[in-house]
Amino acid sequence: MTDVPVRRLALLGGGFSTDADGLLDDWVLRHARTPRPKVCFLPTASGDAAGYIGRFLAAFGPRDCAPGVLPLFRRELDDDALRALVLAQDVIYVGGGNTANLLAVWRAHGMDRLLVEAYERGTLLCGISAGANCWAEGSHTDSFGPLTCLPDGLGLLPGSVCPHYDSEPGRRASYRAAVAGGALPAGWALEDGVAALFTDGLLTETVSRTAQARLYRLQPDGQGGAHERPLPSRRLPSTK
Repeated sequence: MTDVPVRRLALLGGGFSTDADGLLDDWVLRHARTPRPKVCFLPTASGDAAGYIGRFLAAFGPRDCAPGVLPLFRRELDDDALRALVLAQDVIYVGGGNTANLLAVWRAHGMDRLLVEAYERGTLLCGISAGANCWAEGSHTDSFGPLTCLPDGLGLLPGSVCPHYDSEPGRRASYRAAVAGGALPAGWALEDGVAALFTDGLLTETVSRTAQARLYRLQPDGQGGAHERPLPSRRLPSTK
């Protein structure tokens, strides 16, 4: 019998771009399928910002992994080489930025199909902010300026996602209203500092780098509102 790959993705409320301790990034690497994983950073949502790429390489270069970067705004690979590179990765790490632009660029280059194929083959998909939004059916985003609903995504995670639930003004009230009114399906809200692992679409682990950070499950309450349920998480031990 052929082993069926485990399909996993992780929503990150932090990482190398926001946190100095590296706890969430180390946690991601521990869930890779190989001891020294190939980790590919997709900075598409930031327009392949050079500074963002530099921070990724500075953070992951010293770690026990093989880091790489896949830019699409100055793409150098043909379709066959692009597919081979994506499918060879153990971890795909998607950075933050503009969720709507991210999805549009991916679809123009066929990356949406390649990421689904990689997921089905066992590559761990993860990301922060826009890099968390993109995996769900829909998300709560500021891609168009004011906070709004984006009923669009790769759909690998059922429901919707809202990042920065505790740190950006208006996030909590706006996302609750979106779920209550049906503009977005029931979903997951991440405070900064928390991370959640999903296996075959089901939540299997929640961790945090602070005592306060929480993951919430939001669902319509049937009375015109939204029920917000905080979920337990395991505090990651500091390495310092």
